Amino acid sequence: MRTQPLAELSAAGVAVWLDDLSRARLRSGNLADLVRTASVVGVTTNPSIFQNALSSGEDYDEQVLDLALRGTGVGEAVRALTTYDVRWACDVLRDVYERTDGTDGCVSIEVDPRIARDRRRTVAEARALWWLVDRPNLFIKIPATVEGLPAITETLAAGISVNVTLIFSLERYEAVMEAFLTGLERAAANGHDLRGIASVASFFVSRVDTEIDARLDKLGRPELRGRAALVNARLAYAQYERVFDSARWQELARRGARPQRPLWASTGVKDPAYDDTRYVVELVAPGTVNTMPEATLSAVADHGVVRGDTIAGTYDEAEAILGELRQAGIDYDDVVRRLEEEGLQKFEDAWNSLLDSVAGQLERARVQAEVPS
Repeated sequence: MRTQPLAELSAAGVAVWLDDLSRARLRSGNLADLVRTASVVGVTTNPSIFQNALSSGEDYDEQVLDLALRGTGVGEAVRALTTYDVRWACDVLRDVYERTDGTDGCVSIEVDPRIARDRRRTVAEARALWWLVDRPNLFIKIPATVEGLPAITETLAAGISVNVTLIFSLERYEAVMEAFLTGLERAAANGHDLRGIASVASFFVSRVDTEIDARLDKLGRPELRGRAALVNARLAYAQYERVFDSARWQELARRGARPQRPLWASTGVKDPAYDDTRYVVELVAPGTVNTMPEATLSAVADHGVVRGDTIAGTYDEAEAILGELRQAGIDYDDVVRRLEEEGLQKFEDAWNSLLDSVAGQLERARVQAEVPS
């Protein structure tokens, strides 16, 4: 793998994270290699990633057998399997965490997506995952639903680092940053050291183009295809700059707080007509994170052209393009509402598939070990 473009991204202020994790990647040393040679300084996971990892190969068989012999229920087994991988990844990245003074070197694990609209259960699971993994360089991923916003605040107030996920709209992103600021203020009031609390806000990119492009095709406006996702993300960065230049933030910063960085998620290109590095090289700005599936990471390393900051100075044009899309008949509010609903449903479906898969593995292990169910 060529690594110069990834190093250039890092030099431009973009933290390169990998959007994937598996025990095979950990055992082979691949993750450690990417950290050492490819500027990777973080890892994100989600239910789909774990479903793919646990349903292929034999890397989990020994632990599954142990869980079966102990009579472990499927829910507890899933958490034992996934937190084992996340804890291991946190250890691989611990040197990065120490070297960057806690800015990078972090690994994310998501709360059960089926409870994304239940504040109390979300906070309870966030605490449980924090205790289970027991590493300072952990992020708990919480979806940015309306109901999830107070859960984000409460989790941060408890001194737990949070990756806010499934953000699609500019309005919701404003609410996420408000939840973050309030959470840190409460954390300080609760006696927590703000230097030990980190957060990122995962703003989803490619799915916006996928949804809006399909609507533009129906409206007979193909000339506007492929423009929505980038302008949406760039305007989100403008919001980030404004909020983290405020007097309210400066007060928190004086107390040791670090900003909640925008994280560009869903950066794999889904339309083959588009350049496969566009959601990386067109969203370069200081203080951002870009989490990439391995195919995108490899594409950027192979032929990505990093041109420095590609967000600064784009805000007026981005506003104009968003206005054109609205005039063409794109209902922005409906788009982002549908994307949030679909995103949650996809994660729920993956979680249910994961539960079914592990249940099957446990039962097979019990039969092979001749242990009664």
